[in-house]
Amino acid sequence: MSGTSLDGIDAVLARFDAYGHPTILSRASVSFTPSLKEELLALNTSGQDELARAAKASNALVDLYAQAVEQALTQASLAREEVMAIGAHGQTVRHCPQDGYTLQLNAPARLAELTGIDVIADFRSRDVAAGGQGAPLVPMFHAGVFATSHTRVVLNLGGIANITILRPHAEPQGFDTGPANALMDLWCQLHTGDPYDANGLWGAGGTIDQDLLDLLLKGEPWFATPPPKSTGRDLFNQAWLEHRLQQCNIGVLDHSRAQDVQATLRSLTAQTVANAIRTYAHDAREVFVCGGGARNEALMADLRDLLGYAVEPTDKLGIGTQDVEALAFAWLAWAHQQRIAVSRPAVTGARGNRILGACWPA
Repeated sequence: MSGTSLDGIDAVLARFDAYGHPTILSRASVSFTPSLKEELLALNTSGQDELARAAKASNALVDLYAQAVEQALTQASLAREEVMAIGAHGQTVRHCPQDGYTLQLNAPARLAELTGIDVIADFRSRDVAAGGQGAPLVPMFHAGVFATSHTRVVLNLGGIANITILRPHAEPQGFDTGPANALMDLWCQLHTGDPYDANGLWGAGGTIDQDLLDLLLKGEPWFATPPPKSTGRDLFNQAWLEHRLQQCNIGVLDHSRAQDVQATLRSLTAQTVANAIRTYAHDAREVFVCGGGARNEALMADLRDLLGYAVEPTDKLGIGTQDVEALAFAWLAWAHQQRIAVSRPAVTGARGNRILGACWPA
């Protein structure tokens, strides 16, 4: 898995039993090179020669995927012949389900050739073709590994935040709530040179700008849109942020107010997540968090204050915060091989349950 936050690749090697319950055998992480990260970010918007650039970036991305696969196999002392399939999400550079498409850069044929293992990829397009959002895709996986006898919310804080609502004896619900790390990482990189705000410490030194926060919350109609819904960098990007900063007379390069803006962006994430949970999961009394944002201690504290109950990392449930998304796509590959329909109308708005993904044989 390589997500919207563009912080690199997480891989897990997992064994699934007949019911889809996983055992993680090994894990691996591979960082993006600065040049690839820059190109993947640039390809989120139209530019010169973008088709050729996208093809080359896809190949470079998959070369790193192959490295992650090799690392995971070596750590588990497992031969590639023992692996049923690789689930490879690709890197999202456009997500426009309202226009009938979503685009993940990937080169699954190349990955199958490099690894000698079947590759399952292109998980989102079938759901979009069926009228769905194509996201989030993980609620059925969350239901399989995190469901319990009471209402529970699973929150992923990647570049974008999304929630899964798990109720006993009910289909899971899930949707995106807005930006998580995407805007905070962008702002941190711009003002400190660091790719992200480690543990939220830099932003914790700032003060929330209430006027800016009100504008961010009330000036974006997407937040009030009912689910099913999904989003990405197509909406929540630097231009979106700069426009609203200008409305509050804050200069993009005004370093004197930079920490205050970071604190406000953190509060935007916390407020939009909490609002979604209070509205659609009012009977929940615990939230388990995965993704990079789970390590932002200030953000986790904000969520606890807003919700008034337990907000804990998924480690407490036996799956590490950095493993959940990668494991989910391993599970989606398993589900594809088992011909299990994991797309659900209650989550994405698709016209019916759909089997997701396509196979590129080794």
